Amino acid sequence: MADSTASAPPAVPHPADRPVYVVGGGPGGLSVAYALRARGIRAVVLEKSDRVGASWRRHYDRLRLHTTRRLSSLPGLPMPRRFGRWVSRDDVVRYLEKYAEHHRLEIVTGVEVSRVERTPDGTGWLLRATGGRELTGAAVVVATGHNHTPRVPDWPGRATYRGEFLHACAYHNAEPFAGRDVLVVGAGNTGAEIAVDLAEGGARRVRLSVRTAPHIVRRSTAGWAAQYSGVLVRHLPARLVDRLARPLARLSVPDLSAHGLPRPGTGLLSRAAQGAVPVQDVGLIDAVRRGRVEVVAAVEGFEDGKVALADGSRVEPDAVVAATGYVRTLEGLVGHLGVLDERGRPVVRGARTPRDAPGLYFTGFTNPISGMLRELAVDARKIAKAIARDDTGAVSRLPR
Repeated sequence: MADSTASAPPAVPHPADRPVYVVGGGPGGLSVAYALRARGIRAVVLEKSDRVGASWRRHYDRLRLHTTRRLSSLPGLPMPRRFGRWVSRDDVVRYLEKYAEHHRLEIVTGVEVSRVERTPDGTGWLLRATGGRELTGAAVVVATGHNHTPRVPDWPGRATYRGEFLHACAYHNAEPFAGRDVLVVGAGNTGAEIAVDLAEGGARRVRLSVRTAPHIVRRSTAGWAAQYSGVLVRHLPARLVDRLARPLARLSVPDLSAHGLPRPGTGLLSRAAQGAVPVQDVGLIDAVRRGRVEVVAAVEGFEDGKVALADGSRVEPDAVVAATGYVRTLEGLVGHLGVLDERGRPVVRGARTPRDAPGLYFTGFTNPISGMLRELAVDARKIAKAIARDDTGAVSRLPR
């Protein structure tokens, strides 16, 4: 890996010396940097933390990929077989470190990009970053990630709650919650797994607050990973996949309606297209059936130190873990360029570049059922190919 203390490139280099800047040192940014390097194009990764894979380091201890090792490798370096089929969080971090070192990627850490804009002459991109840096690049790839900034709903009365409150990004393991009553808010993959972790780790009582019943799928059935199905159907019409998924769900997942988790009324792929990916079962079904995780209604607010639920009931847990997701916070970075939709998501991604912002690319801002890491790898190759194809001599080439 390049020395993280390396100085920033000159403020206004000659056009022929301009690198491609990759904003973000996670798997998306690293894979794009490698794919560009493999085509002889200089890519500089700008990472705001002091190490690559910062978001992965913050995840809870028991996390394992819900995608297989073979379909989670980034371009140019397979994940080691010793990691097993379902790779742990720590091994993902080790892999990202090795990936950057193995490919000798040019990474500058401790640099946060606050704004991306066109250069005054319109021939490239100007990045404004910490320390007053002004970096000029031939193209920019934004790879700051799907899980960027913790999102906590503005629940009324939360200041009156007397227990411990934390976002899921601050949850590491169940040890601090042993013997305590804990409410987990949010039934996505993170919330479901944290609830199971708490139940298995000695919490006295665990409740899972659910607003919309999620689709639950087995991570693997008879050796067939759910990811394989996601890859096969990703290009099929959503209505067809929704129709096919219903009978398969009835066969593989028991009806949990009596426990507060009815089968969803909306289709699996239709929901996934809106950002609600299925919950991979890593113990939730068993925990709910055994009563070790109690399903309760959605949180509406806080009243007199208690949590008010949508069904009118009140609960008073010792701690609340908000597994309420993240926001991308791209508005300050590129919102002025007209490249985001009404939900703050890039209007295009991968090899496509916005019509009014040629040379600006995005990767990692969706959560596909075919696997995030797999799609990041696909995007990386496509982005590098597009940049190489559009190169008119403006990008810096690596010496042969």
